[in-house]
Amino acid sequence: MPRREIDSPSGDGAQLVASLLARIDGLMAQIAGRDERIDELLAQVKALNARIAELEAKRGGPPKTPDNSSLPPSRGQKANAEPPTVKRRRKGRPGVARELAEKPDATRRFFAEHCACGAVLSEAGQELAKEYDHIDIPPIRPITTRVELFRATCPCCKARVTASAPADMPEGTPFGPGIASMIAYLHGCQMIGFKRLTEVCQGLFGLTISQGAIANVLARVGEAIAAPAERIAAEVRASEVIASDETSARVKGKTWWQWTFGCATAVYHVIAPTRGKCVPTDFLGGVKPQMWLSDRLAAQLGHAEEHQFCLAHLIRDAQYAIDHGDTIFAPDFKALLKGRLCGRPPPARSRRRHHCGASPPS
Repeated sequence: MPRREIDSPSGDGAQLVASLLARIDGLMAQIAGRDERIDELLAQVKALNARIAELEAKRGGPPKTPDNSSLPPSRGQKANAEPPTVKRRRKGRPGVARELAEKPDATRRFFAEHCACGAVLSEAGQELAKEYDHIDIPPIRPITTRVELFRATCPCCKARVTASAPADMPEGTPFGPGIASMIAYLHGCQMIGFKRLTEVCQGLFGLTISQGAIANVLARVGEAIAAPAERIAAEVRASEVIASDETSARVKGKTWWQWTFGCATAVYHVIAPTRGKCVPTDFLGGVKPQMWLSDRLAAQLGHAEEHQFCLAHLIRDAQYAIDHGDTIFAPDFKALLKGRLCGRPPPARSRRRHHCGASPPS
């Protein structure tokens, strides 16, 4: 059909054409958007297929345990205990008893008084027949000392003078250094929280103390140990060899990280909200030791002239290779590492033949 030219379309026709063109543009935009979405979904499907293939490849491998990986011991599955076996007791074996205290706090002597026949026995001439120690803890209770500070009026200038508080019992807190050290030990070393610590103090020592008072005590202890802690940090920084490790910790419902930096004579502890490289960098403060000992975490690398990987981690990796079926390299490698870790000379090299058919060099 020949095309008819419209020299002057009517207003209604032009409006219809414009509406159709706008609709076509909208449909083209939707098609382009859907094409982009299809490309995104195809990329996602490709990534998921690769992940599935990776997981299927690992499916036949041995499980990760604390013995062959860096999993903490708490993540390990404990094996069922073997049923107890009845052992025949050897006759004539001397018994083992607790050794007597070298310096007992007190000694009580008891003498025989009466014989079975009713005769009265004299203490003179009696010999020691047996002795044993009785060990107990006396009742623990807080000792309260009332401090009274008097004041007087100076007869010369009429000023009112109040007595000074004793240095070992200052004003401001009723809790002395013995309570402060006990709270710091139970909270810092035994990981007893504030609420349970109030119950421990009340039930074990008869001491009534609030969680707020415990927080104040720990704050004062922190101020007191700040200077010794900095001396420990300086001692670690001055060492040519520094070992470091980190583990997670919960702080106010969030995951933080406990870092340790140690040398042969001192260990410094840092708790930080990050596991990043900034923590050891800030601790070193520009110091670069000769050797750094740690695992292969990226945050632990590059802090010293040389790096020694933790032998315990390498032993677990070798064990995982053994669990995976490696009988050529991993067993000897593990034996070598265990020998180094225990200070033994390296074992004689195996003459086991490699896959390529060549014997390892002597």
